[in-house]
Amino acid sequence: MTPGEVGETAQLACLLEVSAPKPGNVSPGLPFHDTSYEDFIASAVAVGPALAAAGEAPLGSTIRAAIAATRRLTRANTNLGIILLLAPLCRAARTQHPSDLRARVHLVLAQTTVSDAISAYEAIRLAAPSGLGDSPKQDVAEEPTISLRDAMALASERDNIAREYVTDFAITFERGVPSLWAALSDGLTWSDAVVEAYLELLAAFPDSHVTRKLGPEAAAEITRRAGEVVGAGGVRTPKGRAAVAAFDAELRDSRNSRNPGTTADLTAAAICAVILMHGWTSTPGRSGAEHVSRRSQ
Repeated sequence: MTPGEVGETAQLACLLEVSAPKPGNVSPGLPFHDTSYEDFIASAVAVGPALAAAGEAPLGSTIRAAIAATRRLTRANTNLGIILLLAPLCRAARTQHPSDLRARVHLVLAQTTVSDAISAYEAIRLAAPSGLGDSPKQDVAEEPTISLRDAMALASERDNIAREYVTDFAITFERGVPSLWAALSDGLTWSDAVVEAYLELLAAFPDSHVTRKLGPEAAAEITRRAGEVVGAGGVRTPKGRAAVAAFDAELRDSRNSRNPGTTADLTAAAICAVILMHGWTSTPGRSGAEHVSRRSQ
């Protein structure tokens, strides 16, 4: 893919993710107390040039450049997790061999350096995410001395994004991409397909962001509820849509403490991977046509 195509894909993934009404997240007409839908739109625009250059710049530099561009347009931390996931995908898309995207992601992650880690740590400090906490080894407040992938390995047991770096994006390629592609192939619109993929990811993996804020029991309860919503039909049936709406209401409070933000980031990675692999014009679900639910037959 050309740099321009890669940058456009990254922007499109960000836009599709935030525009879908995923329970507990910012979407059109549903802001957080400190972050608006428009902040995410501006962020999607901002990251395009940095991610378009992912094939030429080192991975860590790409991450830092994307976060710096975001901070020029918004003070909110709208996309740190997304950038940490999309940067390797975009760099892999600019790699010529092998032909399989996940295999190229493996090469990108296997070749990370200490310099990548230093730049990524700078990006994390610039984004200033809440609830990050301290680490006894290679803490983000200090300068790392190991490669970015090795640094992510230290956090992989407590953070799903870090775990992607040491599993060659297992959640993205083994759960997110198949779920999203199946939904699109069934005729769901992009918006519904994104919500479905998000719910299925949340039902399978307790959200790291919720775990950091509220603890593992709260995250496990949200995962259980996501499973119930999926079991009710999700976006595919009237009963399921009612369950989606009720779940969304449960996840919202004045401080957004129950926001499954990591799952939203993983959903964005799945969107990006699907478009990188299949192309925008070749993906089903673009017509907005009515779909027939296999679950309701």
